[in-house]
Amino acid sequence: MFRLPAVAASVRAARGHVRDRMAAWDIDPEVGDDATLVVSELVTNAVAHAFGDQVLGRVRVTGHRLRIEVEDQACGRTVPVCRAPDPARESGRGLALVAALALDWGVTPAHDGSGHVVWAELPLTAPEKQP
Repeated sequence: MFRLPAVAASVRAARGHVRDRMAAWDIDPEVGDDATLVVSELVTNAVAHAFGDQVLGRVRVTGHRLRIEVEDQACGRTVPVCRAPDPARESGRGLALVAALALDWGVTPAHDGSGHVVWAELPLTAPEKQP
């Protein structure tokens, strides 16, 4: 678990935490890269849209999946949703990237009701490449 202030610099810290955890757990490097990208997008969204003081992250193995969770304080007015990217905007692609990389993802209320938990599950092994 990691707890970070809800500031832009925390995205880098979250990526570092996940990279270190993937190495310590000897996770397939390709899966580790995907996990790093997913946590980056989820923390970016939490910082940009939830308007809280902190974000809480969790990474764990559940069965044959790697589960990544980022909890915000839900001080913003909206629930995170995946939307079609607008080619004229530089932002707005984060959850589309998460959806493309994840086996599944979603949003649930925080356990104590104080925010949202946006989660994504990745396979523990990278798909085999075709020759």
